[in-house]
Amino acid sequence: MIKKECIAMILAGGQGSRLGVLTRDLAKPAVQYGGKYRIIDFPLTNCSHSGIDTVGVLTQYKPLELNTYIGSGQAWDLDRNDGGVYVLPPYMRETAGEWYKGTANAIYQNIEFIDKFNPEYVLILSGDHIYKMNYARMLDFHIEKKADVTIAMIPVPMEEASRFGILQTDDNSQIVTFEEKPANPKSNTASMGIYIFTWKNLRKELIADENDPASSNDFGKNIIPKMLGQGDRLFGYRFEGYWKDVGTVESLWQSNMDILESDCLNLYDEDWTILSKSALASPHVLGKNSKVTDSFITEGCYIDGTVRHSVIFDGVTIENGAEVLDSVVMSGAIIGEGSRVYKTIVGPGAHIGCNCSIGHTDEDEHKSKYCSGGVSLIGADVTIHDGATLGKNSMVTNDVEGGKR
Repeated sequence: MIKKECIAMILAGGQGSRLGVLTRDLAKPAVQYGGKYRIIDFPLTNCSHSGIDTVGVLTQYKPLELNTYIGSGQAWDLDRNDGGVYVLPPYMRETAGEWYKGTANAIYQNIEFIDKFNPEYVLILSGDHIYKMNYARMLDFHIEKKADVTIAMIPVPMEEASRFGILQTDDNSQIVTFEEKPANPKSNTASMGIYIFTWKNLRKELIADENDPASSNDFGKNIIPKMLGQGDRLFGYRFEGYWKDVGTVESLWQSNMDILESDCLNLYDEDWTILSKSALASPHVLGKNSKVTDSFITEGCYIDGTVRHSVIFDGVTIENGAEVLDSVVMSGAIIGEGSRVYKTIVGPGAHIGCNCSIGHTDEDEHKSKYCSGGVSLIGADVTIHDGATLGKNSMVTNDVEGGKR
């Protein structure tokens, strides 16, 4: 039997419905980010740099593109004979099969996989967070504290605290209270959804939780509160650095904008290179009419318009007279001559025609519950025809006729 000190399990099966049309045809961790990355690149990179060479990626919703992207794991140095990366969808058992019912149930369904590596510890991660973190330091902390569970924690704005699991610790970093998404939070110290469990303890709790008909089979709602209540040793590991849950259109847009701020997320860090499967070769080309300021431009682009404070992915074309401001333009998109795009995520392969206005007005024809903060979203491969107008907080999933200005 292979013996591993610690293996990682990445929860990557959620539908990601709050990202609207971006996740209509693919899993949220496969969504593009930062010019040439996917969201899944960040936890996989963190595992690789932290010396964790065995990783299970638990998929469920629209997994094809994510599975293809991960492949053998070579891009993250996870193509190993004695470990590596494994894609783990729900599967049929002798009697029946079922979808992952919750975060804890997803791990429960893979107990046999974990047992194969006989680990001392299991690291549980979410597949939809943007951050750089050395898990080896967190594991050292877990071992030093003789913890049953260690939860990575970070302060969040008090007005956002009810969206997270909220915890309080004593002077020894031991957790004394934990509430999942409380209506009236007692602190602003939030769980990052990053857990290290001592495997023998977690294995026992997963089996007990699965046999509890009243449980929703969730770590934050069930496993962690139960272990805290029965006196197990739970500790909080304070993380200092950039971390963003990119579960909404606005948070994904904001995290891309954060790349442009020097004190936020550094993608050029030679000590912690973000590993990716992207294979980009050709340089970008700036035309004679181009004006680019305070932006992140990826290889393979042709820009002959104005780009300010934006993130431009590979293969994008921005034509003469077009203006792109505070926006994220994903792979292969085209912004036509004379069009003005403001505070918008433009999906891969989308084509905005000439003389369009995107994100400038309060027009409400295409407003969506998925879009907030003035951020608009154009789906992959959608065509916005010449002269069309889309207002703030718009989301379009299908082609839009022109001439509405």
